[in-house]
Amino acid sequence: MFLSRTLVTGRSITFECLFWFVIYSIRVTISVVKGNITTVTADAIVNAANASLAGRVGVDGAIHRAGGPAIMEACDRIRNTTGRCATGSAVLTIAGKLPARYVIHAVGPVWKGGTGGEAELLAGAYRSSVALVQKQRLTSVTFPNISTGVYGFPKLPAADIAIRTAKAWLLQDPYLRIIFVCFYDENYEVYKERLA
Repeated sequence: MFLSRTLVTGRSITFECLFWFVIYSIRVTISVVKGNITTVTADAIVNAANASLAGRVGVDGAIHRAGGPAIMEACDRIRNTTGRCATGSAVLTIAGKLPARYVIHAVGPVWKGGTGGEAELLAGAYRSSVALVQKQRLTSVTFPNISTGVYGFPKLPAADIAIRTAKAWLLQDPYLRIIFVCFYDENYEVYKERLA
């Protein structure tokens, strides 16, 4: 049995059609590209940061190098004001020379075998990032593969957490465009398969 709802236009649409429209909308607003996150244009670029916001290696170092010293100066101000950024949280800075308005520094967990609440902390890093996107009223954001590099989080469950969190957020904000940017082939193939 299909229940119908009359829209403002006076046309009738079934809840089933509405459901599939929402699912389709989510699929087209989440995408994956292979490349360097520092070259992808979006309102915000998410950085896989460490708790000290130091910008040393991996994606973190690449974003700081490409964005220039203004990003580190903004991180220094945050560190001097609030201290370290807790695992599972995120902070916002300017983007310097990057093709974005902001950088969101999200701190994912170090993998400890899955017994230290790593999955929830990783989901928290994604949720905190998107909350900052919403607070700034942005319409697009790029994400790296948080915690899957030197922090050792297994790639498959990390991708599942990232995509599940993104889909949940898009139910609240279907106009947000989320782009997962994968530097390595292995990550790209995982995301491409999960989003197919």
